[in-house]
Amino acid sequence: MSNSFVVAAFLLAPALGAPAPAPAPQVTVPASFGPDSQVSASVQPSTTGYRVEVLENGYTSATYHGPYTGTPTTIGAVDGPTTLASSIATQPLNPTATYYNTEGVPLHPMPAPYTPAGGLGTNGSLPRYMVNSDFDFESIALGLYQEWIELDLFHDGLVRFTDEEFTAAGLGPEARSLIEFMADQETGHSTLLTNMLGERAPKQCVYNYPYTTVREWVDFMQRLTRYGESGVWGFINHLDSREVGQLLAQSIATEARQQQIFRQMSGLTPMDVWFENGWPQSWSWTMLAPYISYCPENTTRLAWQNFPTLHILNNANINRYSPNDTVQDGSETVGPRIADPSRSNITGSCENLNVTGYGCGPAIAHNKSEPLSFPGKKVLFQWEAPGQAVGPNNSYVTSTSAGAPRFVGWSQQLNLTYSPLTVTGNNTGYTYQPEGYVYDSQGIINGTMAVTLTDLDLYVTPFNTSMLNPHIVALGLYQAG
Repeated sequence: MSNSFVVAAFLLAPALGAPAPAPAPQVTVPASFGPDSQVSASVQPSTTGYRVEVLENGYTSATYHGPYTGTPTTIGAVDGPTTLASSIATQPLNPTATYYNTEGVPLHPMPAPYTPAGGLGTNGSLPRYMVNSDFDFESIALGLYQEWIELDLFHDGLVRFTDEEFTAAGLGPEARSLIEFMADQETGHSTLLTNMLGERAPKQCVYNYPYTTVREWVDFMQRLTRYGESGVWGFINHLDSREVGQLLAQSIATEARQQQIFRQMSGLTPMDVWFENGWPQSWSWTMLAPYISYCPENTTRLAWQNFPTLHILNNANINRYSPNDTVQDGSETVGPRIADPSRSNITGSCENLNVTGYGCGPAIAHNKSEPLSFPGKKVLFQWEAPGQAVGPNNSYVTSTSAGAPRFVGWSQQLNLTYSPLTVTGNNTGYTYQPEGYVYDSQGIINGTMAVTLTDLDLYVTPFNTSMLNPHIVALGLYQAG
């Protein structure tokens, strides 16, 4: 197979035709992988044990969504031949990072007309759209686990709920058609990532979802796409393969749009930050893994860490017209998992309230007279001990290398901001939501964001947030706005 054919194969896509019912989730597996090495492969039948069903409304979904009931045969994250150190030490500034332009014009000879000197992958060499290191492989494999659950999740609610339930939630046929299109986008995304990984690309699994209403489904999707998007922003510029990063960026830009749309359907403001936040891979894997029940035999495992869950007991219920009336004991979240949505069947719901500043039905935008959170809010925590079985086949185990928790880390926009943790009992405590600004009057803390308990207020920035991982006691998802 020639190099030029491989490049063309990755970029070809079928033309859009007339709208049609969503097909059963499928991914085309190429017969070989890589531009110059011939690795034979063939399409294998699914081994999940659950067929795809087509219901009367024309939507498709897997026939089973529920917990894992077996006994895991493998335990823990995948490991390499050896581990060289317990953590990566902080280093000084890169000695080659010295460029500074005081002239406002190119300072070096230009390799071609209209082509300033510098850049990566700009020397005319043919692109190779394959992972190029263990870091690349594990990162894109995590991304594929995320695309697979989105493919299943977006379809599942369309099958699970009736037209009447969607109408009652303010989502008519056109909104459902948009969700169906977003589900179909995931077929393309999972195909792309499968191609860039090769023959050991993870396969689609079986999932266990927390929602029972349309509102909870949509809320869960805005949370899941948040960690799906942020998890990619956190590693994309660390990839060895710039070509993979290019195609991944074109995929995750779509996911950013999905997250915004699900926020709108949840009655949240579509955009409430100036900058989206990037997370290390272990953060997004910690949030994703609890919703995966079973995976096919010999599915490729991941190397990332699963942190203990941080429960935010008074996480604002997005369905309340007065979010500050959210019960303070965690009971207004539908379950104990890290990204579970707010309960929708409550007294005091804003879902059908047509009052400016208080209604929260699906809309292009809403202004909140009473915000979901605010600087100075007392935030209550309860965190799990490490050693919990999570993820596919209950075969991963939560862990931490940190000492006793002392700080709360708030990861949003361009910042990781700390506030002191007050411990009140056995794995319980509180803090006060800090105030801070990115630029001008833009508050740091807003949106759907990650919160950590740490043993150290380590200074990190968007490009090295993973340096905090050895100091994380527990990880949670905070609904700030």
